[in-house]
Amino acid sequence: MTPDNSPVSPILPGAWLGMVGGGQLGRMFCFAAQAMGYRVAVLDPDATSPAGAVADRHIRAPYDDPAALTELARLCAAVSTEFENVPAASLDALAKSTFVSPAGRCVAVAQDRIAEKRFIAAAGVPVAPHVVIESREALDAIGDEALAAVLPGILKTARMGYDGKGQIRVTNAEEVREAYASLGGVPCVLEKRLPLKFEVSALIARGVSGVSVVYPLAQNVHRDGVLSHTIVPAPDASAALVQQAQQAAIQIAAKLGYVGVLCVEFFILEDGSLVANEMAPRPHNSGHYTVDACATSQFEQQVRAMTGMPLGDTRQHSPAVMLNILGDVWFAVGAGETKAQKGAAPVTPPWDQVAAMPSARLHLYGKEEARPGRKMGHVNFTAPTLDEARSAARDCARLLHIATR
Repeated sequence: MTPDNSPVSPILPGAWLGMVGGGQLGRMFCFAAQAMGYRVAVLDPDATSPAGAVADRHIRAPYDDPAALTELARLCAAVSTEFENVPAASLDALAKSTFVSPAGRCVAVAQDRIAEKRFIAAAGVPVAPHVVIESREALDAIGDEALAAVLPGILKTARMGYDGKGQIRVTNAEEVREAYASLGGVPCVLEKRLPLKFEVSALIARGVSGVSVVYPLAQNVHRDGVLSHTIVPAPDASAALVQQAQQAAIQIAAKLGYVGVLCVEFFILEDGSLVANEMAPRPHNSGHYTVDACATSQFEQQVRAMTGMPLGDTRQHSPAVMLNILGDVWFAVGAGETKAQKGAAPVTPPWDQVAAMPSARLHLYGKEEARPGRKMGHVNFTAPTLDEARSAARDCARLLHIATR
C-alpha cells in the first residue's frame, strides 16, 4: 500500500510541519522538529495546551473546524497527530492537500477496538480470545456458553477508552450484562483475562519507502490501568521473544501502509506466548526513554518519517527506566497512600532533589493544573547498567511517594 500524498523528495528543514493535538506528545514533537530547523503549527482548542505553548503557531480551534483545517493544510508541508482520538475525517480532509502521517485510515483502525482486533488478527498476529458486543440485542443473542468461553474477562468500550478508562472486569454472564448497561450500551469488546506474566511494547518507525526500523523492546508496569514505569531493554524477554514482538509490529505497520512511529503493546503469557493488546499510531508513553537513551528519539523519528528524511539510528546507548509522574505527586502524603485528600492544596514536589540525582533527567509537560491521575511529566534514568538505572528509579519513586508495584 502506497502512502497518500507522500513527498516525492524530502521536506527539508525550514518548512512548516503541523500537529493535530496539543498535549505532551505534541509538545515533545515540537521540541524535536524545532531542533532540526522546522517550524511547527499546532491545532488544538485549548489556549493553555502544552504543545501550543511552545509551537511557532497555535491555531486555537476544534479538530474538525473546516477553516482551521484549511489553514493548517495551507501552511504545512506535512501534518501528524499526537493522539488517536482526533477525528479520522479531519485527517482525511487534510490529506486532500498535504501529506498526513499517520493517515486517517490508520488512525481509524486504532480508534475502534473491534476494527483493531480484526485488523491485527488479519495481519497474522495473535489477539486475546474475545466476543464483540455491538448492541443490547447482540448481547441478548449471545448465549451464556459463548460468554463463558471468554470469562472471566474485561468488558472494554470499543471507542474512546484509554489508561484503563471504559473497562470493567467481569466474571459471569450477569456481570457482563450489568457492566454493559453501565457503559451506556455502546459497542464493546469482551476480552478474556489471560494468565499474564508481563507486558511489553514494540516501538517501530516506518518511512515512506516502506523501510522500518525498530527500537529495543520495552517492558512495562501498570498501576490502575496507567503506565507506571518502563524498563529498557526488557529484562524478562528472551532474544526470540524480542524478535517475535518486533516482527509482529512490522507486519502490522506493513499491512496498514503506515508511515510514522507506531507502538504495539503485547501481553506475554505464563506459557511464554505473545498476544497483541493494542496499538498506538503515534509516539508512545513507553518510548519516552528514547529521548535520553537512544541515538534518535521517537519524536525526532516521527519528524524524519513524515518529512521523507532518512530514518534515524535506533541504537540504545544506555540502559534506561522511565518513571511516569502523575498529578498525585503534588498531593503526596506518604508512600503507597492515596495522595489526594479532599480539600488538600497541591504542593510543588522536590524537583531540586530529583535534579540532584546523577542518572535522572526530568521532563515536565507545562500543564497548569495538577490533578490526581493526570500525566504531568516523567523522569528518565540512564546508567551504565540496567540494575543501576532501576535502583535510581526506585530511589526517585520513594522520594516522590510513588508506589511502583
